[in-house]
Amino acid sequence: MIRSEVLKNLIPIISDQLVVSNIGLPSQELHMLDDQPSNFYMLGTMGLASSIGLGLALAQSAKVIAIDGDGSVLTNFGTLPTIANNIADNFILLIIDNGSYGSTGDQPTYAGRKTSLAKVAEACGCENVIECSAEATPATVKAAIEGNQMTIIVSKCESGNIKVPVIDMDAPVIRDRFMREVARRNA
Repeated sequence: MIRSEVLKNLIPIISDQLVVSNIGLPSQELHMLDDQPSNFYMLGTMGLASSIGLGLALAQSAKVIAIDGDGSVLTNFGTLPTIANNIADNFILLIIDNGSYGSTGDQPTYAGRKTSLAKVAEACGCENVIECSAEATPATVKAAIEGNQMTIIVSKCESGNIKVPVIDMDAPVIRDRFMREVARRNA
């Protein structure tokens, strides 16, 4: 199962949640599969979906799911100790680990070799870390949404991409409609 299939299986579970999506193909896939004002698509800043998601969770009360990739987390390793030391029980970080930099041509990452992002998150002090298969991801995310504990999920899937159109919205449009949705949920 590749990342786009993981996302497709997650849509029924996450479409009513605030979602911050990783740069590149993950955002494009989510946009194509289920465009919602509650989705914040990263058009730049590789590695910051998890940091932005944590900041949003700390700033308000609604659940926040940050969908990040192994390559992006590896480029912003500081995000894991930051998450561990700033507990937000309304925050879920879903790392879709396909062992590659999917948006730039599927070059292998170290997570596809010897580095376990679940073990790194635990070593940083993250308390509720779950590694699961791609197939188990929907049930794992559903349980995290229903729970009341900050959760880091590392979903192991295969490398591969599908053809997707670019997101046709400008960054300010994405930001503004997302901010309106956050305000509506916290009114």
